[in-house]
Amino acid sequence: MNARNEAPPPESAGPGPEFEASEISEASEASEASEAVEERLTELQDRWLRAVAELDNLRKRMVRDLDRQRLDERARVAAEWLPVIDNLELALKHADADAGAVIEGVRAVRDQAVGVLGRLGFPRREDVGTRFDPSRHEAVSTVEDPDAEPGTVLEVVRPGYGDGGRQLRPASVIVATKVED
Repeated sequence: MNARNEAPPPESAGPGPEFEASEISEASEASEASEAVEERLTELQDRWLRAVAELDNLRKRMVRDLDRQRLDERARVAAEWLPVIDNLELALKHADADAGAVIEGVRAVRDQAVGVLGRLGFPRREDVGTRFDPSRHEAVSTVEDPDAEPGTVLEVVRPGYGDGGRQLRPASVIVATKVED
């Protein structure tokens, strides 16, 4: 073969089809990677939006449930008081009757109301003879009493309801003090 018809050796050929193929391959890989990142980004954005919507729906459902629970509890408490109201109305109907019977009826209604408060978690406290406790009692007066230890509740003016951290109101009491000589 002569020099004109001979192909140059591969080392001296310069950029040929193999070099162009590798450039195309790298560009194709970069394009595929970019598309994969775009798809992943789109997927993550979709998941984020769904999570935000789900959280909003959960918040709305919780508000509805809380409102329903409040309404149910109010209805339960009101239903507890209905017999007390019924008995007060009966007592008023019989107000012209024997005063002793009316007084007994009113006492029964009071006991029924105290029972309702107890069932609702606020029992009436019997504080006479107990040590004065500012977290449970409100002193409205003091009295010198030689027979009682100072700081002892002598009389309950207005009873307290509830125990511990669930106190509806403190008892208004008269407290014994030391006798001055």
